[in-house]
Amino acid sequence: MDPYVTPSPERPAREPIFKIPFVPFIVALGLVGLFVAQSQLGDGGIGMGLRPADLSQGYLSGLFTHMLVHGGWTHVLMNAAAVVAFGSPVARDFDKPLGPVGWLAFFTVCGVLAGAGYAAIHWGDTTPVIGASGAAFGLIGASLRLQAGPGLLIPITHPAILRGAAVWMGVNLLTGLLGGALAGQGAAIAWEAHAVGFVAGIILIGPFHSLFSRKNHPLLANR
Repeated sequence: MDPYVTPSPERPAREPIFKIPFVPFIVALGLVGLFVAQSQLGDGGIGMGLRPADLSQGYLSGLFTHMLVHGGWTHVLMNAAAVVAFGSPVARDFDKPLGPVGWLAFFTVCGVLAGAGYAAIHWGDTTPVIGASGAAFGLIGASLRLQAGPGLLIPITHPAILRGAAVWMGVNLLTGLLGGALAGQGAAIAWEAHAVGFVAGIILIGPFHSLFSRKNHPLLANR
C-alpha cells in the first residue's frame, strides 16, 4: 500500500430510492399493461367483465377476469396507485419465503369476494362490472389494520380500526356518487364491491398474516 495514501472509510450502503416491494409493483404495472392490451379485443374487454346474471347460470369465470380490465385511464391508474400504496405494507408483512404467493392469493381472494358480494346484491343484472377496485379495497382494509398500531395487528373492534373504516367507507360512498366521471365510458362506480372488498381485507389479513408473516403480533389472537 502506498504510505502516502490514506484509505478512505467504507461508505455505507445507499438506501434505495424506491422501496416498493416487487409483487405490488409488478401487479400495478400488469394492470396498466393489460389495460393497454384490452383495446385490441373486439369488445374492448367488456366481455371479461362480471355479470351477476352469469353467476346465476353457473358461469364463474367473470369473478376472476373482471379484475383484469378497466374502464379508462383514470380507473386503471387509480387502482394501480392503490395497489402500490396499500399493497406495499401487506407485502412487507408477508415476509416468509412464500410471502409473494400469499400476497397474490390475498389480492385475488379479496377481488373475488368483492365481485361475489356485488353480484349477490345485484342478482340477475346483466350490466358488466370491471376493474380491480374490490381487490384494491381489500389491500386498503388490510393495510389499515396492519398500520393502525405500533407493531400490532390490532383487533377489528379497536377504535382506530373503526374510525379508519368509517373514513374509507365515506370516501367509497363519495366515489359512488361521482360515478362514471371516475370510471370512464359512462360507467357507474360499483361502490358495493369496494365495501365488500374492504371488509374482506380487514378480516382476512388475520389468517393470512398467521400463514405468511414471521412477525409476532401479540394481539393477533384477539382478532
